[in-house]
Amino acid sequence: MIVLDQASKAWILYGLDLPDLGSVALFWPLRLTMVWNQGVSFGLLQAGHDAVRWALFAFSLGVAGVLAAWALKATRWLTTVGLGLVIGGAVGNAIDRARFAAVVDFIDVQQIGFFPWIFNIADSAITVGVCFLLWDSLRKDKPQA
Repeated sequence: MIVLDQASKAWILYGLDLPDLGSVALFWPLRLTMVWNQGVSFGLLQAGHDAVRWALFAFSLGVAGVLAAWALKATRWLTTVGLGLVIGGAVGNAIDRARFAAVVDFIDVQQIGFFPWIFNIADSAITVGVCFLLWDSLRKDKPQA
């Protein structure tokens, strides 16, 4: 997940050169729109100070470490996959914070009308991973035979 996230961001920054283009329509409702996100998810809690940037970086890696310890003990595949996706997304965005002082966001589906945020592959992985964890938490364990 980390490789896919970082490869997509390299393409956006250096292949497509989206920072200079600003926004490119692909097909409805998908646009690629360059945003430097200094905040947390969906641009909340903007990190205008360098200390906040590094605190968010450390927090992301700390959460990834705790989740990795949980994943090593997980016995159900849905839990393991969900945790892996969240870890990969957290580390992918942490790499951006270390390199650029902001997270590279570029997936724009605002034309749908009810989703005003611009996000990236790492954010998608975190969201899908959390959904997997919630789904797994609602499943009942099968009784031992």
